[in-house]
Amino acid sequence: MTMNRQPFVASWSGGKDSAMAYYRALKAGAVPKKLWTMFEEDKERSKSHALPIEVVQAQAKQLGVPSMISGADWAGYEEQFLSAMRSCVDEGISNGVFGDIDLEDHLEWVQNSCKKVGMKAIHPLWMEPRRKILEEFIAVGFEAYVIVIDTKRVPAQFIGRQFTIELMDELEALGIDSCGESGEFHTVVVDGPIFKERVPIKFDEVIVQNNYHFMPVSLEN
Repeated sequence: MTMNRQPFVASWSGGKDSAMAYYRALKAGAVPKKLWTMFEEDKERSKSHALPIEVVQAQAKQLGVPSMISGADWAGYEEQFLSAMRSCVDEGISNGVFGDIDLEDHLEWVQNSCKKVGMKAIHPLWMEPRRKILEEFIAVGFEAYVIVIDTKRVPAQFIGRQFTIELMDELEALGIDSCGESGEFHTVVVDGPIFKERVPIKFDEVIVQNNYHFMPVSLEN
């Protein structure tokens, strides 16, 4: 993949897959212009990863890229996605970088949605072996932690664990996808080769909502 000096907006969840896609785009020569994150309708927590806005903004600060957020429930997700991508295209940012790996339905949705507003959807991780991506993620120096778990699929004791080779081995020994590509768990990235400095975070007491366990994340004072 070559993106020499091409500007891009990164779809940014704050977790490992979006960080790796961003890293790959940089290595391909692309120039980051914006980070886009979808939040809940009240814009207090990001979707899926449940990160507070100050953590996402702190990540953006260490990346040196402006953060752009949208808020919506799932019914309004597509409308907000199109609006955000359209605003980027209007500013001359016609490439979107996404962290999808091998889920065809989501790839098609992203590509079709981007096409509607004249944006090119780029997937730097597409169809690579999941384990290979994760081993590279750790090898190049990323630091991430498990902050959301679906306990129907992943034991609760994995919450708060650092994402390591040992963690992947433990998950796979239990028959669990160590990439969490289908939403088994989510992570937050706090350091790595794309950051100027480590994002200082602290974890609070676990919150349980039905089968989901959330490890609240906030910035250290």
